[in-house]
Amino acid sequence: MFDRITRLATTPSTNDVAASLPSGSVVVAEQQTAGRGRRGRAWFSPPGSGLYVSVVVERPRAADPDRATALLTLAAGVAIAEGIGDASALHVDLKWPNDLYVGRRKLGGILAEAASAGGAVERIVVGFGVNLAAAAYPPDVADRATSLASELGRAVDGEDVLRSSLARLARRYGDLVAGRFDDILDAWRRRAPGAMGAPVTWASGAGPVDGVTHGVDSHGALLIRTGDRVERIVAGEIVWR
Repeated sequence: MFDRITRLATTPSTNDVAASLPSGSVVVAEQQTAGRGRRGRAWFSPPGSGLYVSVVVERPRAADPDRATALLTLAAGVAIAEGIGDASALHVDLKWPNDLYVGRRKLGGILAEAASAGGAVERIVVGFGVNLAAAAYPPDVADRATSLASELGRAVDGEDVLRSSLARLARRYGDLVAGRFDDILDAWRRRAPGAMGAPVTWASGAGPVDGVTHGVDSHGALLIRTGDRVERIVAGEIVWR
């Protein structure tokens, strides 16, 4: 499925490069100088310590394309976690909507962005970064970041992680196209212990609101219980307490 790989020594953002490429393309960089995460945050991408990748897929042509598209980020999270496990035997957990964790430390993240033409979403760029080796992390993330080498006590071949992650992405994308949404959701829930019963605060239109996670719904939205109400969160700032 992913048969066009472009390799770069350095680039501002692999997602930006991939946005102009056809479906099936993959962009891999040794360094990003302006990598970004969710909500425009900077993504620390130093040379020699991470895997920085973007893949281009068509908007899933499923019986329910809107649901398939809504679940793409969760499907990608499951796929990358599975790919890391295939390459290293390390179990990776997921945190809604797009983070890869080992215990309480962040190992990587995912950013899906639409590539539109004439107002219609035709392709989606799925970017992911995985920390392969320990680095001099910025102070704001140093106490909550980890790497494959740190967790395993040995170096991990980034090419092995790349190959296994792309293979798993192709399979999980196939699940979306085939409408096997419950398979994706079940796999995500098994890797997301914080999605049920975890205290959180999110930024609502009326200000910060405290609640407890109550799972995800059929479209991948996070459910948060506050008192006798359950709020459905599609986007926004979530603080995990």
